[in-house]
Amino acid sequence: MTIRMKVGEAKKHLSELLAKVEAGEDVVISRGDHPVARLTRIPGKSDVAAVIQEILAAQRGRQPTTAEEIKAWIEEGRR
Repeated sequence: MTIRMKVGEAKKHLSELLAKVEAGEDVVISRGDHPVARLTRIPGKSDVAAVIQEILAAQRGRQPTTAEEIKAWIEEGRR
């Protein structure tokens, strides 16, 4: 969920906003009606490890990519 807040309110509630960001929420700060900044959580080591485990789990059971497939993808990207 994204919280939207104007600069003045964000200044008053910065500690609360940081707690929400640490809990995984995003905060968009606006000047008037124009968004100017986004507060997001910085991934920790445990987050990175979890993502790596997800990738490894997704790779299990899949056929390895062949050199021909990689060459075809490279050529497709050059077009």
